[in-house]
Amino acid sequence: MNNFESALNNSKLTKPMWFLWLLSAGLIALDGFDFFIIGIALPFLEKDFNLSSAEIGSIAVSAIIGSLIGSLTLGGITDKIGRQKMLLIDVLIFIISSAGTALAWNAFSLIFFRFLVGIGIGADYPISVAYITENMPSRLRGRMVIGAFTFQAVGALCGALTGIITIDLFTQFFPNSLDILIRYGWRIMLGIGLLLAILVGFLRLQFLLESPLYYIAKGDYKNAELAGRELLETDIIINAETDPQPLETTLNYGSLFSQKYLKNTLLASIPWFLQDIATYGIGIFTPTIIAILAFSNQDDFILQQVRSSQGSAIVDIFLIMGFIIAVLLVDKVGRIPLQIVGFMGMTLGLILLGIAGDPSLNQHPNLILVFTGFLVFNLFMNAGPNSTTFLLSGEVFPTSIRATGAGVAASIAKLGAVLGVFLLPILKEDLGVSNLLYILAIACFVAGILTYFLRIETRGKSLENN
Repeated sequence: MNNFESALNNSKLTKPMWFLWLLSAGLIALDGFDFFIIGIALPFLEKDFNLSSAEIGSIAVSAIIGSLIGSLTLGGITDKIGRQKMLLIDVLIFIISSAGTALAWNAFSLIFFRFLVGIGIGADYPISVAYITENMPSRLRGRMVIGAFTFQAVGALCGALTGIITIDLFTQFFPNSLDILIRYGWRIMLGIGLLLAILVGFLRLQFLLESPLYYIAKGDYKNAELAGRELLETDIIINAETDPQPLETTLNYGSLFSQKYLKNTLLASIPWFLQDIATYGIGIFTPTIIAILAFSNQDDFILQQVRSSQGSAIVDIFLIMGFIIAVLLVDKVGRIPLQIVGFMGMTLGLILLGIAGDPSLNQHPNLILVFTGFLVFNLFMNAGPNSTTFLLSGEVFPTSIRATGAGVAASIAKLGAVLGVFLLPILKEDLGVSNLLYILAIACFVAGILTYFLRIETRGKSLENN
C-alpha cells in the first residue's frame, strides 16, 4: 500500500474530509428532492397543462433518461478532467435546469428542463461516489458513502413536506380557488429545487479540493502532495517513489467489459438495474399508489392529494431509517450480505402491497396492509441495495476508471428506472396494480440471487485491489 493511502487510512476524519462529504451529501439531497417532488407536482401539472397519459409518462421519465445519459457520458469525463471541476459543472447544470422547470410554459418545455435536471443527477452519481471513496479512511469509507447517500432520502422527505406545506398554504390563503393552486402550486414546489441548487452552488465555491488519488493516478505529484496535505491536515511527501502510479492507467470504457473487470461491472450494474425498476417505479408514484390503494374512496381532489402526500412523508421517514441501519452495519457485516437481505425484504414489502391491492382479497382499502408494505419495502431497500449498489459502484473499479465504471453502472441502473417509471402506468392499466407489484417482487428476488453469485466483498480493502 502506498504512503498516501496508508496515511489516509490511518487518519482521523479531518475538517476538509467532513466538508467535502457535506458538499457531496448536499448535492445528493438535491437529487432526491428533484426526483421525487415531481410525483407530488404531477396531479397539478396534469390539470394545469391538460396532459395526456403519454405526456405524464414523459414528464415523469425525462429526468431519469437524462440521468442515464449524464451517468454514461459525464462519468468518463470526470476521470479525464477531475472530480472537482465536474462538481462545479454539475451544480451549474442544476441551477439552470431547476430554474427552467419552475418557469416551464408547456409540457414540452417541462420535459426538456426535467431532462437537464436528470443530466445533473446522473453526473452526480459517479462524481460523488468517486470523490468520497477516494478521500475517506477505508475503515469508515462505507459509512461515509452511505451516510452521504442518506441525503437522497432527506431530499425526498423534503419534497413530500414541500408538497404538503404548499397545498396547505394555498388552501388557507385561497380557500375558494382551486384554479390558483393548480396553476401556481406546482411552480412553487419545483421552485424550491432552484433555491436548494443555488445554496449548494454557493457552498461548492467555498471549498475546491481535488482528490489526491486522482492526481497520483495522473502522475501529477506536485498537486497530489498539496491536496494530500490539505486533506489530511498534516505534512506528507508524495512522489513517484512513495506513491507510484497504478499499473493500469490507460483503462477506458472497453476495459469495463474485459475479462478482468466484467464480473465487477455486472455486480455493480445488474442488481442496481433490477432494483431501480422497483425503486423509481414505486418511489415517483408513491403518492399515486397510496391514493389508489388507501384513498380510492375519497372524492375530494385536494383532500386526496393532501392525504397521499402525508402518506408519502410518513413512508419516506422509513427511507431514512433504512439508511441509518446501513450506515451502522455496512462496515461491520459487509456490503454483500446487506444487499442480499435488503432485496429479500423489498420482495416481502411488494408482496404485501400486492395483497393490499388485490380486489379478490380486500374489498375495501386496507390502510394497515398498505402502509406496512411500504414501510417494509422502504426500510429494507435503503438498509440494503439502494445503499450498497451506490457504494459498490465506487469501490469495485480502480482509480483510473472509477468514475467511468460508476457512471456506466448508474446509467444501466437508470435504464431500469426508465422502464419502471414509463411502463408502470401502462402495465397498471393492463395488469392491475396488484399483479404489477407481484412482478416487481420477482425482479427484486432475482436481484438478490444474482448478488450472491456475482459477489465481490470490498469491506476494508484497498481501492486498487478489487
